[in-house]
Amino acid sequence: MLQKTVFPINRVRVPVKRAKTLDIAKMTELAEKILEHGQLTPIRVRADGENFVLIEGLHRREAMKARGEETVDGYLVHARLH
Repeated sequence: MLQKTVFPINRVRVPVKRAKTLDIAKMTELAEKILEHGQLTPIRVRADGENFVLIEGLHRREAMKARGEETVDGYLVHARLH
């Protein structure tokens, strides 16, 4: 079972391909909802040395960053070996 953890936003790297999908209007709307209700859904990241790579939750991460937050709630997932 996944355990919710707090991650420093500046240590969560967004892959270039994923960053290109950012919708500023969606991120802004989400930032307003987070301001009212808090972060309801954690992001998902995988370990990358001492840092992390974003797997899911680009708009949530960016909304928290835009609000000036230094941390974001998330789940650490493990990459599957094929």
